Amino acid sequence: MSAPSGSVSVGVIDAEIRSTIATLQREVSELHRELPRNELIIWTAGNVSARVPGRELLVIKPSGVSYDDLTPESMVVTDFEGRLVEGERSPSSDTAAHAYVYKHMDHVGGVVHTHSRYATAWASIGEPIPCVLTMIADEFGGDIPVGPFALIGDDSIGRGIVETLTGSRSRAVLMRSHGPFTIGRDAKDAVKAAVMCEDVARTVFLARQLGTPLPIAQDDIDSLYARYQNVYGQA
Repeated sequence: MSAPSGSVSVGVIDAEIRSTIATLQREVSELHRELPRNELIIWTAGNVSARVPGRELLVIKPSGVSYDDLTPESMVVTDFEGRLVEGERSPSSDTAAHAYVYKHMDHVGGVVHTHSRYATAWASIGEPIPCVLTMIADEFGGDIPVGPFALIGDDSIGRGIVETLTGSRSRAVLMRSHGPFTIGRDAKDAVKAAVMCEDVARTVFLARQLGTPLPIAQDDIDSLYARYQNVYGQA
């Protein structure tokens, strides 16, 4: 695939990382299927991206393409300024936000954005999802915070994500009047966080219909988070 006019030279993608990018394109393409499967998006909304290790590059889906039509070959590569490096389609409209996160959060290997119903409902009222469930403590280490309102199209959303999540244990942020963004050590980890964010958003909403959810003590949140992050699962 050749770079369209005005894009960065494909020469930055050398033989050393060619196979890595191909692997990430397959992974990111497959992970996009998890978004409709878990009812996190409708139509062509939402996106998954992955950092290219050791390079200021990311892999993300093209803008406005049906999920049924996504293939590894259709995944595009951009730099951390959101400029197209390789691909034949325009990158996602959220690329600048993803790129800003990678540029300023070195530990992040994957970013996901959805408009999942319940998490987005919390974002619409500008209220954090309180840590009233052990699952929230396990996965997010406390309340799921709200980020500022920002317009789509430049790195304003990315700045809000970074400002909100810096110093927080949460791997999700509810961008006000927009929807959730999640981060992870890789793209799969970020998708998992998106699935869990929507699940707890729904559960806490339902709990509020019954009464006032009971907060978990901070010491218990810390203990739950440490166990889940460091002990849970297979070695």
